[in-house]
Amino acid sequence: MDKFIFLTDEGYTFQPDSDSEIPDIENLQVIGFSIGLSADDAFAKLLNVQSYLKETSFNNIFCYKLDVHYEETRKDFCLKIRLM
Repeated sequence: MDKFIFLTDEGYTFQPDSDSEIPDIENLQVIGFSIGLSADDAFAKLLNVQSYLKETSFNNIFCYKLDVHYEETRKDFCLKIRLM
């Protein structure tokens, strides 16, 4: 089985003690880690273990296999479509 990291670029980050309503930094948020025979398998397992993800407003999630050549392993998911 392979290990995967799941991320999203949705959402915003503010610097500590910031009073601004405008986000300070564009960022990626780690959604979770999972293992599976494929990215799809690992994503299904992640949703089973971290069921609260189904209640979040995140939609665009992508993953990379934790591998030396990770750049070649990106897979995109739409959470809301997957839950229909």
